[in-house]
Amino acid sequence: MPELIAPTTRLRTSWLESRDEWGRGVHQDGAGYRPTDDVDTEAGFATWVARLHAEEDPAAPVADDWVHCTYRWIVEDDRYLGSIALRHTLNDGLLNYGGHIGYGIRPSARRRGLATWALARMLDEARTLGLDRVLITCDPANEASARTIESAGGVLEDVRTTDGKTVRRYWVTL
Repeated sequence: MPELIAPTTRLRTSWLESRDEWGRGVHQDGAGYRPTDDVDTEAGFATWVARLHAEEDPAAPVADDWVHCTYRWIVEDDRYLGSIALRHTLNDGLLNYGGHIGYGIRPSARRRGLATWALARMLDEARTLGLDRVLITCDPANEASARTIESAGGVLEDVRTTDGKTVRRYWVTL
């Protein structure tokens, strides 16, 4: 049975295996992983995990153009399967193409309903934060993600291109 947990250094090996499945340098929605993060060393991975935890704390400052965010890892039997992120507010970039929630499932764990399962739980977390609706976006070609969002009650507002990136934008009323 999968569970959502806060990021942890304990799962470093499994996370790295997942990263390698995606491909090094490939963006993983919902992971909070930035190109400048050093995850290959134990110390670097620990620093990255600590940043993910800090970004959840509304009293802690976040980097310019970033917002506070709750990161959760989708885990089963101590195996990292993916991640999901809930951004507490929207800035211009998130309003246009990023949304409140982003998620990604490692390639070997797809087609099991994990994104749908994790999204339902993260919507509960959004309610806890006091949000009354959330924006979720996906690539227009990603039909699986569109179905996931729609199954959570997502209503398509538009398809928008901003800074050369085109996304489908859905609102979920909580």
